[in-house]
Amino acid sequence: MSSSSLTLLTLLLLLAFTLFPSSQSEKADADDMIDRICKKTPFFDLCSATLHANPLTPKADLKAIALVVLKDILLNATETLSHIESLIRHTSDRRLEQSLAFCGECYIPIIKYTLPQAADAVSHGQFGFAAYCVGYTEKEVLRCERKLAWSKNSSSLENQNGVVHKLAGVASAIIRLLLKA
Repeated sequence: MSSSSLTLLTLLLLLAFTLFPSSQSEKADADDMIDRICKKTPFFDLCSATLHANPLTPKADLKAIALVVLKDILLNATETLSHIESLIRHTSDRRLEQSLAFCGECYIPIIKYTLPQAADAVSHGQFGFAAYCVGYTEKEVLRCERKLAWSKNSSSLENQNGVVHKLAGVASAIIRLLLKA
């Protein structure tokens, strides 16, 4: 190996070792920031799992983190509505069908209007309106849960409602932090 090749290799290795610790340090800082934020929410584990799973989160500011959570709520709410529709198609119990239809009517505006409006409000710094939208989401999910409280056949929907409701609680706490900032 020539002297210039050895010098180049040494420089590349030095550069790599210099850059590697900083990227590890940045990741640790981002993880620490996520943990600090999630500790201020009612559901630390769910908040942490949601934010750590999203590749956009590590370099995100508080506003971007709120948007990540809102996007996850929308995803979960959409999956919940699909599940409700499936349950409706597969039940012969008229009362359960009516309760499920009520839940579907709760979720449709959340998915079509409320959560997209909340995300738009966060993007434009209108945190008060975003908080209102997330609060409305929480209220509608609770209405669905109450409508199904009598049924023993809705445990899978209860779980999905619970995730949407908890994520909304996380988003609400993060938006409150934005209101204070």
